Amino acid sequence: MIGVRNKPTASNVIGHVMLIGLCFLVVFPLYWMVITSLRPQGDFFKVSLVPSALTLEHYNYALNQLPLSRLFLNTTAMAMARTFAQIMTGLLAAYAFARWDFMGKRVLLTLFTFTWLVPLQVTMIPNYVLVSQLGWLNTLFGLIVPSMVSTFALFLLFQQIKGFPRDLIDAARVDGGTSWMILWRVIVPNLRAVIASLAILQFISAWNDYFWPLLVSNRMETGVLQLGLQGFFTQEGNLWGPMMAAATLTALPIFIVYLILQRQVIDSFVKSGLR
Repeated sequence: MIGVRNKPTASNVIGHVMLIGLCFLVVFPLYWMVITSLRPQGDFFKVSLVPSALTLEHYNYALNQLPLSRLFLNTTAMAMARTFAQIMTGLLAAYAFARWDFMGKRVLLTLFTFTWLVPLQVTMIPNYVLVSQLGWLNTLFGLIVPSMVSTFALFLLFQQIKGFPRDLIDAARVDGGTSWMILWRVIVPNLRAVIASLAILQFISAWNDYFWPLLVSNRMETGVLQLGLQGFFTQEGNLWGPMMAAATLTALPIFIVYLILQRQVIDSFVKSGLR
């Protein structure tokens, strides 16, 4: 009947309580980071959720101590270049594996699968030696080039292109379309949601990367935001206020972008089937 609401069941109540608890676990660290950045120096070790007073002195200190604008530009350039390169290489390789038949195709695809299982700690020494020999230490090339290919991007796009209707590809080929034209004029426009989802994931992963930039860059001129935060750990003690202020400023651009593109982000994940 219209206007009759179903009574909440025990399972629904338990599910909502669990979701509220998970949301609290996700939001509380962010809240504590912002509140700590606004606390006066003497309130750091108090357990109260609301500070006795608010101050911006930690933000002033962080802005004066770190070249945040330079670090922000480096991080943005690195994350965008990595994301673009991973999507481009992923698209080209995925199309080749999904639509071309060539000798050793299965073997090569299996080898790519194995690289996904290899942790960074296994490859970091050879990559570091190669980057050092090329003279790319303390450069953006050293941060970007070793991560230009993503196995995750390759396999996600491979599955999508493999399931693409073959009739559309055959029709485009009959009309005289080359593989290059079919990829960019037929397949890519129909995979915009998937590519958007992949771009979001890869950009966030590159933005949060810490271990590899720590190995190949030790200068503020070529460093990233995560390395700048390390400067607040000193032998005399940790500067929690400035560090939390810098961390808040670091996370703020991503948060603003998400607020602006919230609907597009959610739609892209839903349409692409990512979980």
